[in-house]
Amino acid sequence: MFFGLDGVEVGLIIVFLCLFGGILSGFPVAFAIGGAGVIAFGIIAALDGAGLLIHQAIDTGSQMYIDLVNSGVKAETISVFRYPELPTYEGPVFPRGWEHALDRNVSFIVNRMNERVLAGQSIETLLAVLMFVLMGITLERSKIANDLLTTMARVFGPLPGGLAVSVVVVGAFLAASTGIVGATVVTMGLLSLPTMLRNNYSPEIATGVIAASGTLGQIIPPSIVIVLLGTLAGDLYSSAQESRAIEAGCTDALTYLGEPAVVSVGTLFQAALLPGVLLALLYALYAFGYALLNPSKAPAVALAGESDEVITRGEGLTWFVGIPVALIVGMILLGNLNVIGSQSLDVDSYSDIGESASLRTNVSADCQASMIELHGQSAWDTAIAQTEAIEAAGGVAESVKLSEDEIAAAIAEKAGAAAPIGTGIAILALIMTLILTTARGARPSSNHGPIYIGLIGVVLGLLVDLLFIRPGTSSGASVMMMLIPWALALYGCTHAAIMLSKNELIRVVFPPLVLIVAVLGSILGGITNPTPAAALGAGGAIMLAAYRRLRDEDKSGKIILFSTLAVILMILIGVNFDLRVNQGSPSFETWVAFFFAYTAWLYAAFGLLFSCYVLYRAGILPPIVRETAKVTSMVFTILIGSQVLNLVVISFGGEHYIQQFLRSFDDEVKVFLIVMLVLFVLGFVLDFLEIIYIVIPIVGPVIYGGTFDPKWVTIMIAVNLQTSFLTPPFGFALFYLRGVAPKEVTTGHIYRGVAPFVLIQVVGLGLLWLFPSIVTIIPDLIPN
Repeated sequence: MFFGLDGVEVGLIIVFLCLFGGILSGFPVAFAIGGAGVIAFGIIAALDGAGLLIHQAIDTGSQMYIDLVNSGVKAETISVFRYPELPTYEGPVFPRGWEHALDRNVSFIVNRMNERVLAGQSIETLLAVLMFVLMGITLERSKIANDLLTTMARVFGPLPGGLAVSVVVVGAFLAASTGIVGATVVTMGLLSLPTMLRNNYSPEIATGVIAASGTLGQIIPPSIVIVLLGTLAGDLYSSAQESRAIEAGCTDALTYLGEPAVVSVGTLFQAALLPGVLLALLYALYAFGYALLNPSKAPAVALAGESDEVITRGEGLTWFVGIPVALIVGMILLGNLNVIGSQSLDVDSYSDIGESASLRTNVSADCQASMIELHGQSAWDTAIAQTEAIEAAGGVAESVKLSEDEIAAAIAEKAGAAAPIGTGIAILALIMTLILTTARGARPSSNHGPIYIGLIGVVLGLLVDLLFIRPGTSSGASVMMMLIPWALALYGCTHAAIMLSKNELIRVVFPPLVLIVAVLGSILGGITNPTPAAALGAGGAIMLAAYRRLRDEDKSGKIILFSTLAVILMILIGVNFDLRVNQGSPSFETWVAFFFAYTAWLYAAFGLLFSCYVLYRAGILPPIVRETAKVTSMVFTILIGSQVLNLVVISFGGEHYIQQFLRSFDDEVKVFLIVMLVLFVLGFVLDFLEIIYIVIPIVGPVIYGGTFDPKWVTIMIAVNLQTSFLTPPFGFALFYLRGVAPKEVTTGHIYRGVAPFVLIQVVGLGLLWLFPSIVTIIPDLIPN
């Protein structure tokens, strides 16, 4: 034994030293990780073969061990850490020899590559990484960040520390549209840092706010970290809760927990939204407070704008705050009064399955005791009462096919309870009204005749829906009745869009904002999963970049605009018409809708291909594709290399040894704090990818196997990993910023600048610890 250490402990030290040495060697990290695993295995195998690595294992044949098991202690919970007095015996770290371990490792590597890289269940989710990377790089190369920084600086510049606040706002905006830390930090470093230094900002606050704001892409959706961490978290939580249920004497996690042990990437996106906004708010408050205390180091700067409109404070509050808030609140109130709601008459041809008890009660005595301990005696008594009532009523009602009369009665019942105004009509009316009123406020001196015509069209559309359209009215007839009102509304919205395009802030912010809402809205709203949403974002980013390029060349971008409208038309038709023309005997109305939807799809596809051509002709598309391939290849290569390193740790018992050590504390709060501290320290020397793929699979079965909400655990880890970009000496954001900073900005300036923001992130972690509802409130409100 070396220095009194157990052989497994020596093996873990060797693995860490090889990993650290590989990262410092200068080789690409993706290859250094796998190489470190191979070298570490060779060293451990050589030392074990020479008899130098001795592992102290519990003697399971001893009388003390047998008595302990007979006393009711589960064998899975027995370890040298929890019961150090148990007899042990000395053995090699590879019980069956390193040759057998090598054979198992090779087999496992092939299986894991197949499961996690080539054809496993998580592959579809991992494809979102490719799409989000493509989306982010495209937006970064389209100079949208440049426009955002310039515009936000003009908006916030007159405030104390306004330039720093504008960097935080743009950082959050780019995080929601790109999610790539390197691109964000480099872009803002090139564009903002010289401006801030010219205006007498201290190098510390300038570099600190740029580096910290650039890392918001780690947590604000769509975040690549959340995608990668979520694919692991789902598997770890499911398997850990199954093991927990079995240890509790139950058959499965659903029986023990009373709910499925599932967590998805989409749910994690919902959970990450408020913590990301919270961090951005903390950054901005710090920058503002720093400027108030040190006005000479972060002065207010008034930058000239290009707007020729003078908007008074009263007009701004009326048209940009008062009316939008009144419209949204009014729509919510009308929805609660059932004036606005669903008019769908779709009914299931089968009856619903009867309600079951809140908990399964047909369980063993051990499982019953464990469930009572977990849920409480009152919850168990309630489940027992529910089960007795269900059995007295003849058991759980089975689903049966309804007769035609029963279906007709169900349709009539839904028609009688339907709201007078449909939800879709109300949402369209709200969107068009907001466009019209915002244009009125943004251009107070323009001719507002078209605006009022558009508003009249919106009101007429609502009246037509209220008076003439019934739940049973066909979609085709509804379209014909709404044709004139919506034509008037669209006429007004067209003129409103022209007015809004003359406002610099709206012109710069609106296009990427629409893309963000489309991508995040579809995920957070539970409409689709991250992969299709990421594909939508990538396509939208390409079209947005192409439109920006055409505008720079003083060419018309109408093809792209019409393609965007074609996408909207395609979605509206798909929502309102049944387009399944290959089933049954479709009506003439269905064929007409299908024709328009298919035409819109063809034109949208043409617009996307045209956008690719525009970017290719300008020399923008090839570097975008190359950079996307480079980043994606790095991620997947690190995934493969980390599997090699993980399997090496597993082969000599390192993973089991670490998990036994963590479980020996009995207090899961203490265990979680230890893990978070270890992750924070590792962030000083390792990148987030290495931590996700090497450390989380080892500690995951412990921290996901307790009573903590898996969404909260995952977001806490993600925020903790965010510090790995800022903590010296290997914080990647620091290297990115150092590479583009002027010579007068030293590394010391950057290190001193990020120190307060690292503390802010720790404060953010503390707030999430004290108020976990910040993480869980949105997933609880939005159905998945």
